[in-house]
Amino acid sequence: MGKDSIRRVTPEDAHRRIQSGEALLICAYDSDEKFASFQLAGAISLGEFKERAANLRREQGLIFYCA
Repeated sequence: MGKDSIRRVTPEDAHRRIQSGEALLICAYDSDEKFASFQLAGAISLGEFKERAANLRREQGLIFYCA
């Protein structure tokens, strides 16, 4: 797979990558209510991701999740 491809990761791999700073965890919900209901530790909302996207490291992976 190319470096810009989409792939599934196991919860264990996601946890490892997030803890190491290799990836950023993003909740796929934009509304504050849904984000609060489904927020995982360390996750940011889709709205926050959109605000920060231009300043993120290009080599950092992105892990999106939804309920």
